[in-house]
Amino acid sequence: MKLNSEKLNHSWNTIKNKYSILLVLVFLIAVSTLINPNFLTGANMSNVSRQIAVTTILAFGETILIICGMLDLSSGSVLSLSGVLSVSVFKMTGSLPLAFFTAIFVAVFCNLINALMVTRFKAPPFIATLAMQAMARGAALLYTKGQNIYQIEEYTVFGQGFIGFIPTPVVFLIILFVATWYILNHTRFGRSLFAIGGNEEAAIASGINVNRNKVLAFVVNGVLVGIAGVLFMSRVNSGLPNGAINYEFHALTSSIIGGTSFSGGVGTAGGTVAGAFIVGFLNNIMNLANVNSYLQQIVRGAIIALAVIYDIRSKSKRDLKKLGNITEKKDKADS
Repeated sequence: MKLNSEKLNHSWNTIKNKYSILLVLVFLIAVSTLINPNFLTGANMSNVSRQIAVTTILAFGETILIICGMLDLSSGSVLSLSGVLSVSVFKMTGSLPLAFFTAIFVAVFCNLINALMVTRFKAPPFIATLAMQAMARGAALLYTKGQNIYQIEEYTVFGQGFIGFIPTPVVFLIILFVATWYILNHTRFGRSLFAIGGNEEAAIASGINVNRNKVLAFVVNGVLVGIAGVLFMSRVNSGLPNGAINYEFHALTSSIIGGTSFSGGVGTAGGTVAGAFIVGFLNNIMNLANVNSYLQQIVRGAIIALAVIYDIRSKSKRDLKKLGNITEKKDKADS
């Protein structure tokens, strides 16, 4: 009987550790449907999925950086800069491919500056990307003179179109999810990111080129931010130099709720998607329930605080488990 109880406890702990984020997501969907029956309608799900796509793509970049022991506080501002320049190029040339790759080029360029500050000048990622946040937003406002860019015509196909019955942003989201999952789980680069975030000194000792991998992490983040910039501007049907304010914090929240550890070395693409949907669904049901906008800000802040507290406690448990395993091995060796 005791053995069966231990097996049940072990099975429950395994399920809780592996699928807790999915259980939370299912619970949130059920509660949201009870609060407002319109939550699960096709129109609402299509609208939410378009909104979530942009922040989730940003969250993939944050996940890659956080796993490597870094972060990006500039992604919302760089998204805005790359997006307005992309819209401007389209209006001048009428070329959708050129406009699309302009956004990626601008975002990668900004992230290379971040990478240079972090790897060459040893600036903390927090400070380096905070500086870029101000510079990119200022550049977007300077270029547009603080004015929005309207009449973008066919450019809206990226954020408002459909491929079959699936919204185009969701198609981008699926493709980029698969790419992020593959990078993290099936490439040498991905394994290096986990090693660097877990213990940078040990990674250096094992022959990993830390600076090169950090630069690559910022480049991948730049590609994701550029694509998010195109989707965002296309969805809102204009070039907004003041758009996507605080989107970097939504992305960070999604990543942390999805199980990515602020201490580095831990994270998954699937967890980030689940975290992004939790944040997106929570925002949506609060809007449907007419919750006061100021109260919504309090709720979002509380979620971030709880996610960080949970991350700290999880890290403590992992450290204690590692310490216990080391002690156990030492005792066996001594005996």
